[in-house]
Order: sequence, then C-alpha cells, then structure tokens
Amino acid sequence: MAASVLLPAVAVWSLFFLLCGADMELTSSGSERFKVEGRAVVPGVRAQDWVSGGRVLVDGEEHVGFLRTDGSFVVHDVPSGSYVVEVISPAHRFEPVRVDITSKGKMRARYVNHIKTTEVLRLPYPLQMKSSGPPSYFIKRETWGWTDFLMNPMVMMMVLPLLIFVLLPKVVNTSDPEMRREMEQSMNMLNSNPELPDVSEFMTRLFTSKSSSKSSSGSKSGKSGVGKRR
Repeated sequence: MAASVLLPAVAVWSLFFLLCGADMELTSSGSERFKVEGRAVVPGVRAQDWVSGGRVLVDGEEHVGFLRTDGSFVVHDVPSGSYVVEVISPAHRFEPVRVDITSKGKMRARYVNHIKTTEVLRLPYPLQMKSSGPPSYFIKRETWGWTDFLMNPMVMMMVLPLLIFVLLPKVVNTSDPEMRREMEQSMNMLNSNPELPDVSEFMTRLFTSKSSSKSSSGSKSGKSGVGKRR
C-alpha cells in the first residue's frame, strides 16, 4: 500500500526536476553575454588629455563603458543582437557605429546610415573610432554681405526699372514711330495706378529729346559743311 502511494509521488518529483533543469539550461544558453571592444582616437591629442570625460554607450545607456588611458574600451555583458556604439565626449565628436553580435559571438561592425539603411559599409573589428572634430554647440551668427543687400526685393524693384529705362533706348530703335507707339502702349498698360507718374510720357520725352538732339547735331554739321564749301 505504501509503495503504491510513493511511486506516483516519486514520478511527479522526478518530472518536476527534469523540467526545471531543462528550463535552467535554456535560460543559461539564451543569456550568454559578450563584450564589445575598440579604441577611440583623437588625431593630434594625447589620450590622457581627454579620456577622463569620455564614455562609451551601447544601445543608448543600456550598457555603459569607460575609456582607458590609451583610449581603448571594453563593454562587458552585452547579449547577442544589433547595437549602436557611441563614444561621448564634451570636447570631441565621434560618429556612431553599428555592431551586430550573433548568437555564437561573431562580431560585425558597419557605419550607421539612417538615410540608406540597406547600404552596408563594413568596418574592422575591434572598433577603431576616430574623432571627426569638435562638436558644434552653437549656430554661427550670419554676417551682413553685399549679396544680401543686392538680393533684397525692395532694392531689386528699384534697380531693375532703372536699368530698363537706361538700357532699353540703346537696344531698341527709337527712331521707328511704330516701335515707339507700341512701347508707349505697353507702358500705359503697366501704369494702371493713376497716382504714379505717366511712364509713356516719360518715354516720349526721353525718345524725343534724343531724336531732337540728333537732328540738331546733324543740322549743325550740315551748316558747317556748307560754310566750308563756300
């Protein structure tokens, strides 16, 4: 009677211990940890002068490491997966690097490209992270230049009509009455505001003054020629 009661209890306990052992093996195999190694270099600066204020961040602040006196670093207890490794320093800027860790501990490093995520540019491992310059905490104040003054819309509105009034009579044949009439009509169409000066009147005065000056100069030259002949 006692043996028949003990046998099921022993079987239940043995099954329980087997399940617990299998679960522990799975958790131990799934929680295998690795380390991320590398070196940070600032060209022209000794590592002792800046490593005290630097840190190594893996996946944000999920895993944090510190720099040694020679610039090298090791971040322990990192499980398998994909991580972004960054070197943070207040005086130097480093480009982040992506590190992929397989379940067998194989490491693969590449550039972080947020625009072309499918593009893979591999990097050597252990990591060699070089500073790209000082960080820019402030935006440089814009300085005044002549181009800003000339490209001002108000200046362009004043300068362009002046250039048209000066250069157009030299380009167009103003002695042709039909051409002059067409230009006056087009100017009248532009001058829709009665408060503004009449553009066609201005153009007429400009052209007539030029034509009269030419005719007067021609008549004077003719008279001088006749006087010489006499």
